[in-house]
Amino acid sequence: MSDTEVCVLIIDDDLAMRESLESLFRSLGHEARAFATGRELVESDLPDMPSCLVLDVRLPGASGLELQLELLRLGFDLPIVFITGHGDVPMSVAAMKAGAIEFLTKPFREQELIDAVHRGVEIDRERRAALTSLAELRSRFETLTPREREIIALVVTGQMNKQIAAELNLSEVTVKVHRAQVMRKMQAKTLPDLVRYADRLLTDTSKP
Repeated sequence: MSDTEVCVLIIDDDLAMRESLESLFRSLGHEARAFATGRELVESDLPDMPSCLVLDVRLPGASGLELQLELLRLGFDLPIVFITGHGDVPMSVAAMKAGAIEFLTKPFREQELIDAVHRGVEIDRERRAALTSLAELRSRFETLTPREREIIALVVTGQMNKQIAAELNLSEVTVKVHRAQVMRKMQAKTLPDLVRYADRLLTDTSKP
C-alpha cells in the first residue's frame, strides 16, 4: 500500500522511536504524525482520511490501555496497533477486547508493524465508506413525506398494498403511487433493497 491519502498516527514518549516510525511510514508514501502524549493527539486537527494509530502501552501518566478507552469515549474510532517493550498476556487480551487490531512486542520486525497498520487502514477505510453510505441513506429518507414514511414502515413488514390501504384508510391506487415514490426516492430497485435500507436506518437509530 503506497497511498498519500493515508495517515499513520503515532503516540510514543520515546523521541527516537517517534522519529523512526514517522520516517518509516513516510518512506512508504503515507502521511505520518507523531505525538508524545495522548493529549497532544486529542488537541490536534487530525486529517480526514483513512488512519491507524500506533500506540505505545507504556506512557507517562495514563497508560496506552487507559488512553485507548478514553479515545473511544471521546469518539475517536481509530484502529489501534499497540507496541510495547513490556507486554504480557493479560495486557494484550485487554487491548484486543477493547478493539485493538494487533499487539506487538519490541523488538518487532518492521514488516510486522507495516502489515498491522495497513490492516488498520483498510478497517478504517471500510468504516468511513459505511458511514458515508449511511449518511446518504439518511439523506434520502429525509426527502420522504410523512405519508410516505408510514408507507415504507408497512411495506418493509411485508404487507401488501391492499392491507396497507385498509390500515391507512386509503385507496389501493393511492398506496401504489406512494409506494412507487418511496422506491424512487430511496433509490431502491427491488423490495429487498428497500427492506435492507430500512433495516440499516433502524439499526443505526437504535444504537445508544
